[in-house]
Amino acid sequence: MEFHIALTGASPAPGVVQDALFDIDPTAVVDLDMSGLVLRVSASATAADLVEVLRQVGWPVAPEQVVQLPSICCGGCGG
Repeated sequence: MEFHIALTGASPAPGVVQDALFDIDPTAVVDLDMSGLVLRVSASATAADLVEVLRQVGWPVAPEQVVQLPSICCGGCGG
């Protein structure tokens, strides 16, 4: 799943979030969009899992701040 979280003030570095997601999904990818205002997360996780991980790294976000994007999976890789 891909999630977008708008940055409002201080937030952890993408690498910190990615490392924290490792236990849930070791292939998770976290980065900032080109504007630097949106944290993008691609992971096999639920929005609730992501909110909990963000709270664990010291960035409390409300569930409504986490926007799950529609899947773009074509199924071609079998995943």
